[in-house]
Amino acid sequence: MTSDPPARRRRGPRPVPAPTSGGSEAEYGDILAVLGQQLGEKVAEVAEAADPAGRRRLKGVHFEYAADPKAVHDMAGGSGYSLASNWFTQLLAQLAVANSITKSQLCVFLFVAGGQVPGTGVTPYTQQEITDGLNKIAAQKGGKMITRSTVNRAVQALCGYNWVEKAGRGRIQLNVRLWFHGNSSAQHDVLAEIADRHEHDVAAFPYAVGPQGAHQEELDLDFGAAADYRGRKRTG
Repeated sequence: MTSDPPARRRRGPRPVPAPTSGGSEAEYGDILAVLGQQLGEKVAEVAEAADPAGRRRLKGVHFEYAADPKAVHDMAGGSGYSLASNWFTQLLAQLAVANSITKSQLCVFLFVAGGQVPGTGVTPYTQQEITDGLNKIAAQKGGKMITRSTVNRAVQALCGYNWVEKAGRGRIQLNVRLWFHGNSSAQHDVLAEIADRHEHDVAAFPYAVGPQGAHQEELDLDFGAAADYRGRKRTG
């Protein structure tokens, strides 16, 4: 009768060196090496338990690093970027070619859309500030400039198209289904606030889109809880 094999001595966890305040890449590499070694020993112990002869050995542990998924866009200027509906972007070009929108209306809308406070869809510009902003380059070159009365008429027309609406105290609310500076969660919050303000009327801002006579595609009228409004078509 053979004697039992001597009990295998368990290895205790090896101490992990504490990172220094410098935090260099070399120090982090040492930590990863230790963690990898401990992981290899643990897997080897599990394998030996399954095979007492110890014929299964872990030969190595490999780490792979993926690209950082949080990389941001590289955009010109210091104002960041906004998201625009591709359908609406093409519609703007079609309306301009067909002379169905005036130059002043187009310029006022683009200037207001680019000035949104992130996450709100609101531009805190008075009509005088819009006028001064639009005239910045023209004033430098001594060219023809837009007047405040023209800006006022353009804002009124854009409100009629439901591209913008006046939000009081010199603020303008953008139709955030067309153009929005912010993430999707913020956009849904803004849409919910607008829907509450207009008593969930699908014919009101921002779901009815003009100008009159322009072909309008079906919009997804998703008010969240107000499911009765889904599936309708709006023609401006």
